Amino acid sequence: MDNVYDTLIIGGGPGGLTAAVYLRRFRREVMLVDKGNSRLDLIPVTHNFPGFPDGIRGLQLLDNLRCQLGRYGGAVTPGEVSGLRREGDCFVAEYEGGEVRSRTVLIATGIADAGLPVENWREAVAAGAVRLCPVCDGFDVLDKRIAIVSSPENPVSHALFMRTFSASVTLFERDRESAMPAEHQQQLRDAGVRYIASPVLGVTMSHAMKPVIHTEDGEDHHADVVYPMLGESARSDLAAGLGAATADCLALEVDEYQCTTVAGLYAIGDVVKGLNQISVAAGHAAIAATHIHNTLPRRFR
Repeated sequence: MDNVYDTLIIGGGPGGLTAAVYLRRFRREVMLVDKGNSRLDLIPVTHNFPGFPDGIRGLQLLDNLRCQLGRYGGAVTPGEVSGLRREGDCFVAEYEGGEVRSRTVLIATGIADAGLPVENWREAVAAGAVRLCPVCDGFDVLDKRIAIVSSPENPVSHALFMRTFSASVTLFERDRESAMPAEHQQQLRDAGVRYIASPVLGVTMSHAMKPVIHTEDGEDHHADVVYPMLGESARSDLAAGLGAATADCLALEVDEYQCTTVAGLYAIGDVVKGLNQISVAAGHAAIAATHIHNTLPRRFR
């Protein structure tokens, strides 16, 4: 088949780029399409990705991976895949440049965060005043005044988790409809977590770029760092449109090789049910890329 790629990768974050590096080193023809919304763009410094004892900026890690891909003849095609369908033995994807055909597809589209009114969002994240991942950077806020906005899925677990890192943890209610059950409030008291029942209206930044949490009762609460715990949904619509099974928050279900319930359609990283971490996405990429290579027709030298 002419003009058919071995694999189309949708999403150019750490997972998609790592998979592309593997597949190019397997001498596979790969197209990677990315619309430029990687969550890694927002990370000032990551300290728990292996091999960088002083940490590495999110943008720098992306640049390193793109450079690494370029060493093997790969590149990132800017754009957004707007449609994906199956035609015979191939997948056909629609994007700004037209259509592309491939034998397999790897979805690495990540997640979309739910909203919470936060002033100067990107600047606050860059300054470390707003944090997105307790697992990633809890150690980086040791003994800080930590504010957490509750999430419906895990109303108290994030606050209890952050007590590992600070004795000053305050949990804020997201809205009045999600009143905290008595047993959960007792868990917070037992752990020494302060609980603010008045719902959060928004978050602004002080002149020193410290978060100020404004609640419905008119109070202003000062902290060193805030974890909005926004809630999220996986960007899985392309895969779901082909019939791929999803779980909570629209995350894709995959097997031990990162294959979805649709043959030839793989998914890695945050779009998949599981722990959202850069290192996990890289591991997913290695597993998926190797399995894709082994299932495609042999390409002898």
